[in-house]
Amino acid sequence: MVMIKRAGCGIGNCCTYLSLAPSGLVFKLISVDWFTGANSDRHVFLLAVLVYGVSMIYSVFLWRKGFRRADHVNYFLLLVAFTLHTVAMIKRGFTLNQCPVNNLYEATVFFTWATTLTYLVIGLLPRLRFLGAFAAPVLFAVGVFALMPSLDPPHGPKPEFSGGMTSLHAATIMLAYGAFALGAAAAAMFLTQQHNLKFDKLKAMLSLLPSVERLDVVASRVVLVGFVLLTIGLAAGGQLPRPEGVSYWKDSKVLWSAILWLVYAGLLFGRMRSVFTGRRFAYGLIGVFIFLVLTFWGTNLLSTLHQQP
Repeated sequence: MVMIKRAGCGIGNCCTYLSLAPSGLVFKLISVDWFTGANSDRHVFLLAVLVYGVSMIYSVFLWRKGFRRADHVNYFLLLVAFTLHTVAMIKRGFTLNQCPVNNLYEATVFFTWATTLTYLVIGLLPRLRFLGAFAAPVLFAVGVFALMPSLDPPHGPKPEFSGGMTSLHAATIMLAYGAFALGAAAAAMFLTQQHNLKFDKLKAMLSLLPSVERLDVVASRVVLVGFVLLTIGLAAGGQLPRPEGVSYWKDSKVLWSAILWLVYAGLLFGRMRSVFTGRRFAYGLIGVFIFLVLTFWGTNLLSTLHQQP
C-alpha cells in the first residue's frame, strides 16, 4: 500500500490522502479531523451553504417551469441544509458554552438558520412550500457572505454575552428576521401570481402557487408573527447587563431595530386600515426586507453592545 499525505490544503486542517490498494485507487479527500478539529463548525456550515446553493439552482428550475413541478425536492434540500446548519451552530455553541451570537459571523449564521426554520415550519403546508424557491437564493448569498474570515475573529478568554436572557433576546430577534424574510418571499410570490393573472391567465391557472388572496393573508400573518417576536426580543435586550454609561436605546443596532419595529408596525396598521393592501403592501414588505439585509451588517459593526472586544 502506498500512502501520500499532502498537508496545508487551504481549509482548516484538511489533509488529502491517496491510498493505493490492490483493489484499486481509493481517494480519501477529507480527514476525520476536518469535522472534529479546530473550526469544524465552520466546515459543517460550509457544507450547509453548498446545499443552499444546490437548492438555489433547483429554484431557478422551478421558476422556469412556472412552479408546475412538485416542490418536494427543494424542501428536502433545505431540510438537509438546515440539519447541517444546526449541527454547525451546536458545535459552536458547545465551544462557547452559550448561544453563539458574539460576533458578526455568528449573528449572520443565526439569521440564516432562523429564516430556514421559519420556512420549514410554513412549508409543512404543501401549497406554501414554494416559498423555498424565493428563500434559497437569499440563504445562499447570506451564507457565502458569512464565510468571510474577517467576520469571525478569534474569541477572547470569555465571551461578553451569556445567560438565558441573552439566548431569548438573540433567538426571538433572529426568528423575527426569518419571519420577515418569509413574508417578503410570500409578497414576491403574490406579485408573481398577480402578474400571471393579468398577462397570462393560463399560466396562472396551471401554476401550483396559492391564490393571490391566500398569499396576501400568509404574508401579513407571517410578518405579524415576526413583529411580535421582534417586540419580545427588544424588550428582552433591554434587561441585559451592559457596560456602565452605555445607553441601550442609543446603541446603533438597537436604534436600527426600533426603526424596523416602527416601519413594520406602520405597514401592519396601514393594512388593517386598508391603506396598504395588495401590491402596496407586497412592495412595502419586499422593500423593508431589502433595507434590513443591506443595513444589518453595518449597524452590527457600529454597535457597542453587539461587538465583543
